[in-house]
Amino acid sequence: MNDHFQQYHQAATSAFAAILAERPAIVEAAQPIARAIADDRLVHVIGPGGHSNMAAEEVLWRAGGLAPINAILDAGTNLIHGAKRSNVIERTPGYARSVLDAYRLGRTPGEVIIIVNAYGINAMCIDTVLIAKERGMTTIGITSRDFADRLPADHPSRHPSGKNLYQEADLFLNCHLPYGDAVVEIEGCPQKTGPTSTLCNVFTINLLMNETVKQLVDLGVVPPLWMSANVPGGDEANRSSEERFIPRIRHLG
Repeated sequence: MNDHFQQYHQAATSAFAAILAERPAIVEAAQPIARAIADDRLVHVIGPGGHSNMAAEEVLWRAGGLAPINAILDAGTNLIHGAKRSNVIERTPGYARSVLDAYRLGRTPGEVIIIVNAYGINAMCIDTVLIAKERGMTTIGITSRDFADRLPADHPSRHPSGKNLYQEADLFLNCHLPYGDAVVEIEGCPQKTGPTSTLCNVFTINLLMNETVKQLVDLGVVPPLWMSANVPGGDEANRSSEERFIPRIRHLG
């Protein structure tokens, strides 16, 4: 195996091992999610900025995933409308409020929002957690403490307040993103390659979803899970959940 293959594998498995060590925090964070689903509430998931959107997409209509997941997929920060544009928008203070208003978040008691951003420092990310808390929502942050702590306080990608997601969220799950994101050194190349942020985000949120399923079972609630639509019987198995949740989840229909 080429050395750069091994470097990437070792970096990913090291991050995953560190995330697994966060088990007590994951178990705690799953509790309000399980309660919300048991009470027939949606659970909101947002990845405020660029590639962080993929974590919200990961848990929407996913084989083996929970059905009542309301992914907040903002067009302004989606890469399909321009990668640099998304970077500018995620740094715009005040933008998040309009997004939360458009999705009508924070209007009922007991709402839970999962905010996934491995860096956890941009304006949209911090505004999202602050506004959600202002509206009485339970906030769960998936981000990297090490990255936020090491980034200079005056970096242009930071929220003007200098706040960090991991400090502001009610519950915090450390996704252990390596500083700089890219982890592979190739001789003759002046910069590292091999990004890891999406791997860290998705592994963490899937552990959280799995633990939520376990807690629902412990509560005596049958977890509302999607079956893969690409296996025999999948469409039939999903039909009742589609009828139940398509009217309530914007990006499901």
